[in-house]
Amino acid sequence: MLHESRGPSKSINQKQNMCEAVIALKRYADLWLYDEASKDQSSSYPSFCRRALRTTTRSNVASLALATSPFQFSSGYCSKTCIPSRLKLVSTTCYATLSAVVKPQESAFDGKEAALLVDELRTSFNTGRTRSYEWRISQLQNIAKMIDEKEKCITEALYQDLSKPELEAFLAELSNTKSSCMLAIKELKNWMAPETVKTSVTTFPSSAQIVSEPLGVVLVISAWNFPFFNEPCDIARKLILDKILSVEPVIGAISAGNAVVLKPSEIAPATSSLLAKLFSEYLDETTIRVVQGGVPETTALLDQKWDKIFFTGGARVGRIVMAAAAKNLTPVVLELGGKCPALVDSDVNLQVAARRIITGKWACNNGQACIGVDYVITTKDFAPKLIDALKTELKTFFGENPLKSKDVSRIVNSFHFKRLESMMKENGVANKIVHGGQTVEDKLKISPTILVDVPEESSMMQEEIFGPLLPVITVSKIEDGFQVIRSKPKPLAAYLFTDNKVLQNRFVENVSAGGMGINETVLHVTLKDLPFGGVGESGIGAYHGKFSYETFSHKKGVLYRSFDGDSDLRYPPYTPEKKRVLKALLSSDIFGAILAFFGFSKDS
Repeated sequence: MLHESRGPSKSINQKQNMCEAVIALKRYADLWLYDEASKDQSSSYPSFCRRALRTTTRSNVASLALATSPFQFSSGYCSKTCIPSRLKLVSTTCYATLSAVVKPQESAFDGKEAALLVDELRTSFNTGRTRSYEWRISQLQNIAKMIDEKEKCITEALYQDLSKPELEAFLAELSNTKSSCMLAIKELKNWMAPETVKTSVTTFPSSAQIVSEPLGVVLVISAWNFPFFNEPCDIARKLILDKILSVEPVIGAISAGNAVVLKPSEIAPATSSLLAKLFSEYLDETTIRVVQGGVPETTALLDQKWDKIFFTGGARVGRIVMAAAAKNLTPVVLELGGKCPALVDSDVNLQVAARRIITGKWACNNGQACIGVDYVITTKDFAPKLIDALKTELKTFFGENPLKSKDVSRIVNSFHFKRLESMMKENGVANKIVHGGQTVEDKLKISPTILVDVPEESSMMQEEIFGPLLPVITVSKIEDGFQVIRSKPKPLAAYLFTDNKVLQNRFVENVSAGGMGINETVLHVTLKDLPFGGVGESGIGAYHGKFSYETFSHKKGVLYRSFDGDSDLRYPPYTPEKKRVLKALLSSDIFGAILAFFGFSKDS
């Protein structure tokens, strides 16, 4: 057990930050020890984490093994007892007032447990129960029922983990998830129906269909910023994206008839524990399971044979997931991220553009979203007007002091607070702040911050920011912004604000991104008829609506023929006459085939 050093008493906030720093260090160390493929893993860690690692041996770091929820949290916040008791107020230990920082605990879920779990689910799947329409629809209806009945518990858990405003939680998470579920319930029969396709003369008489079948037993590993709905640094995304957001691919997997294991993030413990409890209460435990835990549990799961792995997180861990999947030739869907740009022309409605950029940045989990605006590009002449408009609308949205606004989410933990603070304090960056920059460390709050022309080599322009910092990059003419975007890895989303139709078309044709919004941010992901997914380093595969169903289905081609109409043309012995007929048929030359069949040719 690690204890604080004896000395002057520390404040509650200091103790909390110490706890979170140890947790953050341990999680980076876990990945460091796990990722054997990298020769210098520590070089990708934030500078303040590297300093700590240099003074800590691998064995010491590895010994800081943490349980899924190593601390018990104060203030039991749900009167309906939705949150497991270990997250409520207890007399023994409190997250905010720990005297013992870490209690080493061994994971109860190891490789043997993981293998047993997969075997149990595969046995259930092989009975065929998940293939029926009745099973699928009942599970989807139960998810919808769960969201309706436990809405208050879910929003309170999200607030506990992220200080996410209630309305934002409803709009970004609950509403989207419920919408996806209701769409699946409405369309499931149509999705399951075989698709009839045309046949050719070579198979006449025949018919053919495309039949969707479930893949089998699938694993969904999600991240932390939209925990219930399922979208920088790998740990940061893993923390916010994994709760409500994680239900979205589960809906697709269930719709397609699969058995599912959901691995939510341990770093947002309230919603993770709530999901585990609600899934066991509302869904079929013989085919749908939740596994809680950290890196050891995730590693144990990745060592198993799955029929598909769906991962939401960052590129670094995405590579680890893909390498583990490759050992078993398991297909993957990787929802990663990237630096999502917003290119702003000078012909825009300035107020509307500013409001939508703010919504896609600070009103989107305070910048902690994979599809949020990462940086803005505009012309040097137009930049002052745009920045003034952003300042005006920020004041309208969040008041004179946004740090006191209830509509601004906090940074998820102390580790990422320090990561963002470090970005702002880099040489050549601090003097580029033109708005905001205020911080309150004990509340993990950073005000909406705008910077202009930060150095390209700064971490702010090299890494996904994943926070409330917005660099504005200026160019001589708006078309130069295309090259700025193309100089970076392909983003998960790209946004353009202009009334110029020619520029809109050029942007769509010449900028590669997972998805796009023209004169809008973020909202494209709410359209269930549009696929949501990355390209290049921002991800592999797509989901949402029917695309979720197809992601977890195998499209099986089936040809039907009777015993009538059998021709000896395809059977040996192969004669010149058969060759002429077959060549004509394969060339769709019906007249030539008829002539050849009767021993004639077109030339005769």
